[in-house]
Amino acid sequence: MGYARITAVGLVGVTGHLVTVEAHVDRGQARVVLSGLPDAVLGQARDRVRSALVNSGFHWPDQRIAINLLPASLPKHGSSFDLAIALVLLVASGQLPPPLIDGIVPIGELGLDGRLRPVPGVLPALMAARESRLRAAVVAPGNLREAALVSGLTVHGSPDLRRLTAGLAGQGEMLPVPELDAESEDHSPDLADVVGQDAAKRALEISAAGGHNLMLLGPPGVGKTMLAERLPPLLPRLDDASAMEVTAIHSIAGQFEKRAALLRRAPFQAPHHSASMPALVGGGSGVPRPGALSLAHCGVLFLDELPEFRRDVIDALRQPLESGIINIHRSAAVVRFPARVLLMLAANPCPCAAPKPADCECSAMARGRYRAKLKGPLMDRVDLHVRLQPVGRSALLGDEPAPEDSRAVAERVSRAREAAAARWESAGCGRIPNSQVAGARLRARPWRLPSTVLGVADWMLDSGRLSARGYDRVQRLAWSIADLAGRDRPDENDLGEAVELRLGHKV
Repeated sequence: MGYARITAVGLVGVTGHLVTVEAHVDRGQARVVLSGLPDAVLGQARDRVRSALVNSGFHWPDQRIAINLLPASLPKHGSSFDLAIALVLLVASGQLPPPLIDGIVPIGELGLDGRLRPVPGVLPALMAARESRLRAAVVAPGNLREAALVSGLTVHGSPDLRRLTAGLAGQGEMLPVPELDAESEDHSPDLADVVGQDAAKRALEISAAGGHNLMLLGPPGVGKTMLAERLPPLLPRLDDASAMEVTAIHSIAGQFEKRAALLRRAPFQAPHHSASMPALVGGGSGVPRPGALSLAHCGVLFLDELPEFRRDVIDALRQPLESGIINIHRSAAVVRFPARVLLMLAANPCPCAAPKPADCECSAMARGRYRAKLKGPLMDRVDLHVRLQPVGRSALLGDEPAPEDSRAVAERVSRAREAAAARWESAGCGRIPNSQVAGARLRARPWRLPSTVLGVADWMLDSGRLSARGYDRVQRLAWSIADLAGRDRPDENDLGEAVELRLGHKV
């Protein structure tokens, strides 16, 4: 008879929870009972662990085995508990002394031959272990680079179960955590590559400065996708907290790059218009996974050909765009993923995508149905609307002055972001961009703009051309425009430009 326990980590969304894995080996009919709300993959661990133990030179206890994962109310999923179950069984059956596993967090999947295989979500799991003051962890060799991102925790790797137990007993060497590679050189697309489209570039700069959502409308070939791909390099580099959060999301999705350190650059996601709701907002059958919305956290989510997306998929974006969080409800738990994104949309003027309105072959009914998809609650959450026109010959042949590159624009954006962050921090709102300032704060003193500045916006609100949400968003735009110009407060010209960008045409 024997009892043992070890600490592991279970993930719910991007949050790690400590899980106690306990095993009891007793006399009785040979059977294995696994309890503690496991999913199907975890339920199959008994077969993986049995083969791994036998093929690693250990014996499988031919007795009654009870394995329990606490707390029982927390859903457990995946194969990351394999290593913990194997180690706790070896101790409970008397094949390993208990002190070898004290204070160690094992994370890894076991192959039938005893090899340790990498699993997703190691970064948030180790962060949870560190916050709980655990001293050490063991992971598969394929997860060592990811584990190196977590400081304050001793992490080792081992290729298989046999060498792992030998290393814990001091009879062999464990694999150390490798040094992180230097961040790769930035090869992001440059804004200078985009010919013409000065109005769209101006909107892109304002969008980056304040974190404002943006809509581009124009025929094919005018540069909508090129502009979208050049928006992330204009955004500031992620700070430590944001970089850890973004990297953790990519870790859970299994997209952690081998040679990458923390993801410091704003991410960019551009899902195809045939994407399902789980692919866009997250979820899926079984274990909820982050979708493109969460993978673009602190970066840009670009939806090209917006009218081709399913309406229910588009509508699912409305609440996360306001709250910055996507909640996925399951019967056993609610999974939350961060989803604070800069949304960029693009569409053609009509279904046939004619380069000129005179060439359109669509019926009036087809145009009406198409344009109806470009209206509604989602579009009310878009601050800037820009219509793009085909580029002229003089711009293509280089007769116009050379455009600014991304570096110059990014420097202005950085100064504007810093000015906004300092302003709203002094107001007690935290270091946030203009797009995240509450409307009540904008309308209260000392930040309330005078009527001489708000005149056009007031008139448009009274006439119904601006909603209450649009009224606040116009003011946020005006603050971003003023920050780019280096002014302390917006003037009537800033607000006028903000109104025109909001409506997509001159007033």
